[in-house]
Amino acid sequence: MSEERPQRRPHGDRPKKRDVNGWIILDKGVGLTSTHAVAVVKRSLSAKKAGHAGTLDPLASGILPIALGEATKTVPFVMDGRKSYVFTVAWGAETTTDDTEGEVVERTDRLPDPAEIEALLPRFTGQVQQVPPRFSAIKIAGERAYDLARDGEAVELQPRTVQIDRLTLVHHDGNRSVIEADCGKGTYVRAIARDLGRTLGCLGHIAALRRTRVGPFTEQEAVTVEDLATDPAALRPVEAALSEIPSIPVSRDMAGRLMRGQSIILRGREAPLSGKVYATCNGVLIAVGDVERGELVPHRVFNLGG
Repeated sequence: MSEERPQRRPHGDRPKKRDVNGWIILDKGVGLTSTHAVAVVKRSLSAKKAGHAGTLDPLASGILPIALGEATKTVPFVMDGRKSYVFTVAWGAETTTDDTEGEVVERTDRLPDPAEIEALLPRFTGQVQQVPPRFSAIKIAGERAYDLARDGEAVELQPRTVQIDRLTLVHHDGNRSVIEADCGKGTYVRAIARDLGRTLGCLGHIAALRRTRVGPFTEQEAVTVEDLATDPAALRPVEAALSEIPSIPVSRDMAGRLMRGQSIILRGREAPLSGKVYATCNGVLIAVGDVERGELVPHRVFNLGG
């Protein structure tokens, strides 16, 4: 008598992964980690490959650009772009994390008035020396600073130069102020709140934070996780990340050379002599590269042909 074999569980209900190329400009909600947000979008679209352009803390909401498929090759262009935030500073206390998730380490009864805050903001614009928060993703001897801090180790981070283009006080009410910021890569808004509080002598930490722009992407084009199932236009083209660099059309023969990693000579009065560009053929993105003395050297090539 033969032994009955257990039946295998059918896998027909598991959606098949597919090639999805483009950008989802996600409006991330509070409480969601950036990694989880990527996983949700990837699962929702049954995409094979995905990544994000710039981590957003769970406490923060707003723009989290998510690259799918070939768009992951353009992530550096988005991460290097300018960023905009609107954030609320709670005055009167400093915390271990420089936001509401940390433990209070010092308090004061002193609160600033709007004139004091506005007078100070210019000192925090331009090129600024900023010490990142102890609870940050910066690596120290191969370990993340937040892992060391959680383990109770003393974390000493070195100051670094960041670019803050604009700080504007938009609302003030007692012990809270709402401020808008435009800044460059590597700027920590939590550190801005902490340093403003220390300089004013009233201490401060982030009570709310929303990112409204990342590179070429703004909240006007953002979609929620719920929108993905009903909005077919939510997927932006791969080249949406490259809107801040010039585009040049190339012939099919030139496109073939670029796809093989070979450089091409650009001809014509409108061809740039130098700088970063992206090349298209019949409206399809082919490559991104640098032009050197009229020669386009590809650094990233794309497989987007139909």
